[in-house]
Amino acid sequence: MDENIICINHPLITHKITLLRDKNTPTAEFRKIVKEIAMLEGYVALQDATTKMIEIETPIEKTTQPIVPGKKYCFVPILRAGMGMVDGFNELLPTAAVGHIGLYRDEVTHEPHPYYCKLPSNLAEKEVVLLDPMLATGGSAIDAVKTLRKYGAKKIKFVCIIAAPEGVKAFHEANPDIPLYIGALDRQLNENAYICPGLGDAGDRIFGTTNK
Repeated sequence: MDENIICINHPLITHKITLLRDKNTPTAEFRKIVKEIAMLEGYVALQDATTKMIEIETPIEKTTQPIVPGKKYCFVPILRAGMGMVDGFNELLPTAAVGHIGLYRDEVTHEPHPYYCKLPSNLAEKEVVLLDPMLATGGSAIDAVKTLRKYGAKKIKFVCIIAAPEGVKAFHEANPDIPLYIGALDRQLNENAYICPGLGDAGDRIFGTTNK
């Protein structure tokens, strides 16, 4: 597997993804677990975070120590399901900017359609982390990256919770330079382009808009 495709095989992430998959997990718990997984993935995805040295004073003495300048980062969820991951990343870097890209999937063609975009004007100066719980066909993520590049983004990472092999292949072929972080790589897509075994529609389960 290419070095830019990173499957995070951590027991805690695997455990929490199992809870997400369970159809009996209620909305409030589902939303909480998505946030927790995002934090765990963020710890890995940001392990090469840029740091700068600042002078502080401990109870003992003055010293120069590293910090991560949060304003250098921008977290961009793909609406609407990606919103479930933002709080987890913001727990790690509260001063990071947050942009939004809205895409919906056509029920028949499964193609993504844009409907909203709000990004910082200085995106070229930031390290961008694109967020979406699911990487199915890869269409939405590929389109979102095109939008980010259009707005000047130069350094991008993509973090998802569950991915299908088809989506990983499509995304990596379109963006071989972008690191892709995956919580779990599933078996395949079904005829309706849902990930199997998957967890259903992440957006519906995060926001409680399904009776399933």
